[in-house]
Amino acid sequence: MLEIKIPATSANLGAGYDSLGVAVSLYNYMTLEESDRVDIAANDGVPIPTDESNLVYTTAKHLFDLCGRPFYGLKIRQSNNIPMARGLGSSSACIVGGLVGANLLLGSPMSRDEILNLAAQLEGHPDNVAPALLGGLATAVLENRKVYYVKQSLKQDLAFAAIVPDFELKTTVARQAIPKQVAHRDGVFNLARAALMSVSLYSGNYHNLRIAAQDQLHQPYRLSLIPGAKETINMLYNNGAYAAYISGAGSTLMGIVDKTNVDFARRVRHELDQMGRASWQVLMLDVDNIGTTAADMPIDKLFKG
Repeated sequence: MLEIKIPATSANLGAGYDSLGVAVSLYNYMTLEESDRVDIAANDGVPIPTDESNLVYTTAKHLFDLCGRPFYGLKIRQSNNIPMARGLGSSSACIVGGLVGANLLLGSPMSRDEILNLAAQLEGHPDNVAPALLGGLATAVLENRKVYYVKQSLKQDLAFAAIVPDFELKTTVARQAIPKQVAHRDGVFNLARAALMSVSLYSGNYHNLRIAAQDQLHQPYRLSLIPGAKETINMLYNNGAYAAYISGAGSTLMGIVDKTNVDFARRVRHELDQMGRASWQVLMLDVDNIGTTAADMPIDKLFKG
């Protein structure tokens, strides 16, 4: 039995809407075995669907069907450390884990990049599934069912401070808040900053990150869906964050912080408590440059490409 480990992800990074994402050191774990029935349970007591609507199950079945392999059921065991509907890639972790597990059960007929293409098609965009599978910072585009991407391993001198509210924000709701058309100047604004974010993170020019995290395409419309978001982002900057932004669709707010700022978490915890948000979590996370693993083997060692 192989245990699959999938990292959480933080997408968009401000201006990189649906195209930028980074893997961080918070993990879901799962095992998959062929079975003659549906047998799904959580190892940690987290409520999950235990019928055929389970996302890991439906994703794995999709790959079996694509490969023409008879499918009767699966035994799935999940440990869910990534909070659901919080903008940390919980659905992408299920999709990636289901595809990787099914591919291994099938004898690895799909390459790494083919798995990535399928994951992005199922998710609808590649910004979470690419770093979840590959690790590091992923810049990715889904075009004609194929993902074009660059994966960059980041230095370990940064921490990602996830401020996790005590309420969910469904991606469907967050997407409905975004207008269907935007001004040309806003598109130019974001293009420049998304490029700056990717290059600055990779090169270590962290003084650029505050400008690079600015956004005009989605954050102005989503901030009102997260009570206290503006104040919390300002607080992260006041405590020395290089950048602060809505992680994915939210509700999590993410700060990018120098690891030498050792008192950052304590100060942020204190200020959140003072703001009446004692139930919000503060998770100090590292970059995960490895991505999904099975039996501690990285993705490049598992598949043929």
